Amino acid sequence: MSKEKGHHRPPLGHSSWLSQLGVYCSRCLGCLFFLAVLRGVPATSRQDLIRNLDGLSVIGKTLSDPTPKVKEKALNAFNNLSMNIKNQEEIKVYIIQICEEVDSSSLNSDLQLAGLRLLTNMSVTNNYHHLMTNSIPCFLHLLLEGSERIQIQVLKVLVNISANPAMTGHLLSAQAPSLLSLFTSCINREILLRMLVFVTNLIENMKTEEATATQHQYNKDSFFSVLWGDSTQYAQKLALLLHHHDMEVREQVAKIITMIK
Repeated sequence: MSKEKGHHRPPLGHSSWLSQLGVYCSRCLGCLFFLAVLRGVPATSRQDLIRNLDGLSVIGKTLSDPTPKVKEKALNAFNNLSMNIKNQEEIKVYIIQICEEVDSSSLNSDLQLAGLRLLTNMSVTNNYHHLMTNSIPCFLHLLLEGSERIQIQVLKVLVNISANPAMTGHLLSAQAPSLLSLFTSCINREILLRMLVFVTNLIENMKTEEATATQHQYNKDSFFSVLWGDSTQYAQKLALLLHHHDMEVREQVAKIITMIK
């Protein structure tokens, strides 16, 4: 199964790290104390210390702040901390709230992108995929309507989720009648390639008995029907992509065609 690696930012210096954690205000003495303690801590120990000082809950509280920039900084701070497994166990309680923030924030905003970056890290393992189930329609909407940077980031999340067989039914039953528009040569190569990997993961999971037994549950506008319905449109698009200028795209398309024969 293909998965997207988590987005891990390079180590930050003290000042820039504190800036990333700058989700506090002069009225929050707890945050000021927390940041003051961090100033003398080596980078390698900082993540554990933040967790042990209950810093994750301090950051989490700012997700309810009405100011988008404050929430964005909180998400960026979580993103920097989310490659630590123990931190993930605490950040997971905010996943549903983060998904809601991605859905409700302005389309293509920095806040929306920050949320998707964090969800990419949190979806590297299968542990928290079930918490993102209700946001699959949102992800597919962003895949169609978002800017290229949003499309790429949401595809990283979808690729990770699609590698989990337990999520296959949820993904295939989602309404996605327009997704075929992404299978063309004019689409950004990075978007197209990730879209093909996304589909490859789903096809591999469809081989399971459980998935085969539930095929009748998918309606005509579902992602399943787009890929495996009566229409030959998808097959025609794949055939055209066999002539794509990029070799990696051609190889991925050939793999899909072989799998669905």
